[in-house]
Amino acid sequence: MASSQLLIKASSAVLSPSQDKASASVLVDRTTGKIIDIAIGDAELSIALSDDVEVCELNDNQVLIPGLVDAHVHLNEPGRTEWEGFETGTKAAAAGGVTTVIDMPLNAIPPTTTVANFNLKKDAAQGQCYTDVGFWGGVIPGNQFDLQPLIKSGVRGFKCFLIESGVDEFPCVNEKEVRFAMEKLVGTDSVLLFHAEMDCANHDHVTKADVDQAGDAYNTFLDSRPQSLETNAIDMIIRLTREFYDAGKPVRTHIVHLSAAEALPAIRAARADGLPLTVETCFHYLTFFSESIPDGATHYKCCPPIRENSNREELWEALLDGTIDYVVSDHSPCVAELKRLDVDGDFMKAWGGISGVQFGLPSVWTEGRKRGITIQQLVNWLSYTPANMTRIGNRKGEIKVGADADFLIWEPESTFVIQAADLQFKNKLSPYVGLEMHGVVAKTILRGNTVYSAEDKFGDKKPVGDLIL
Repeated sequence: MASSQLLIKASSAVLSPSQDKASASVLVDRTTGKIIDIAIGDAELSIALSDDVEVCELNDNQVLIPGLVDAHVHLNEPGRTEWEGFETGTKAAAAGGVTTVIDMPLNAIPPTTTVANFNLKKDAAQGQCYTDVGFWGGVIPGNQFDLQPLIKSGVRGFKCFLIESGVDEFPCVNEKEVRFAMEKLVGTDSVLLFHAEMDCANHDHVTKADVDQAGDAYNTFLDSRPQSLETNAIDMIIRLTREFYDAGKPVRTHIVHLSAAEALPAIRAARADGLPLTVETCFHYLTFFSESIPDGATHYKCCPPIRENSNREELWEALLDGTIDYVVSDHSPCVAELKRLDVDGDFMKAWGGISGVQFGLPSVWTEGRKRGITIQQLVNWLSYTPANMTRIGNRKGEIKVGADADFLIWEPESTFVIQAADLQFKNKLSPYVGLEMHGVVAKTILRGNTVYSAEDKFGDKKPVGDLIL
């Protein structure tokens, strides 16, 4: 049986984005899963240790940081559990230092668009999760009256598509339907998330007709999803956000998985005007670039697409200057057959989605080291800001008294090569396989419980994750 207290002693810790690296002792009450005391530097704990305390002392090459929050993950259960499920998806997250994931409303059947559907999702998750799990709701045509009941049931906000989603049960919405949804969110402090690609007449010929043409060259697919699809959608999002803001009815809006650097000037202008607009990008947009993607390598396909290296550099600049708020995986797996790797490698017909929830921290750190980033910035982008964005910042995202005891014991200078055998998600297909990365996860601790360790992976560890409602 676990000790009633856990004391973590670190010669190096980053407790929050605003705190310099320092030695720290962190005391956890395991009965509540909360942090009850912190001593920094030479200070001493103010709470006496019990007779029943486990002491975890970090090595000199290890750093204690808050558990990560991945605010964009598709777990697909129920309905498409053969693609991914709560157990395998949260195991992959925990192996990557993630202690909280926020599940997207689509790709499961049914989608999280009504309270009844949400209840099915929650029932499916019970007893399976190795991380805490929160949920996004969905906006589809005609469900605007379900939004406030879903908020009361605990969803963190809502996702909609401005282009076909790829699954029939989650259709896209038009501008009129977006307005209906925004009206229902006025005064709620909820947030409306947009898959910001929008079909226009002049692109119909590439986004639809070419699907029937062979496309094993990556550029065939890339050309079918030009940056203008994103800029057109983002212009509309900004216009509606401004309209509601100017009318004294502000609604928080958020652009998911930004890939198009051409949209950055409009985003910067909107934010300079004080509009309540936030933006995320993905690990894969900061790691990969189109010039290096081989023909037929459909495990790189996602929507919006991975773009050119010059575009990647602009996304990095926007992350560094604060235009982009945080980074997520958009972990969107499928069964291997849907990627068509062994059939024809046709990008135009393959399922679009990248499996990456396990590798966000090392991928951003590996690329970020080349650009001089700090551990504080990592904590900001991967923990603190996504926690606050999803309205769980009172308990997640930083190491502070009263917060959940979610920690990552991390070795930033250690390197490793990602092997297919290391993948914890259900379908072992990912463009990250074969990459050498900096930053080894030694241990992931959720509310005082070790849920993953590099030593024995999951061993006999139990799924102790809670649902965040």
